[in-house]
Amino acid sequence: MSLMHLEVVTVERTVVSADVSAVTATTVEGQISILPGHVSLVALLQPGELKVRRDREESLLFVSGGFLQIAADDVVVLADACEYAGEIDIQRAEAARQRAEDLLKAGAYEIDAAAAEAALRRSLARLRVADHRRRPAADNLPRFSD
Repeated sequence: MSLMHLEVVTVERTVVSADVSAVTATTVEGQISILPGHVSLVALLQPGELKVRRDREESLLFVSGGFLQIAADDVVVLADACEYAGEIDIQRAEAARQRAEDLLKAGAYEIDAAAAEAALRRSLARLRVADHRRRPAADNLPRFSD
């Protein structure tokens, strides 16, 4: 089976550095699936899930935004923040969602409203990804690193 190299990097750490068979990411244009031999591309990521597959094993991560670059058989994700589904603190994400909703209900100024909407999108995306870990099969998701 053909593989490509994936690097997922944040300011704090390299989250993934591994040879994988497929990557699915959430861009501002929608979801994109990447297989070996994909055409070169640069895309802006929005908060959402990043699915990583190697053979029949799949792992799910949350990406808060950033950039995706595909060149030859190399995929690089430069993320603002990224965490495996199992690392997500559900209580913290739920509290962030509640704070953002409260700000929006309070009728904050336009600038604050835009920031609150962005925070709400991030927290909802984290909660969606975390919801996958609540499923029994998701407890054993592999962490890809070579």
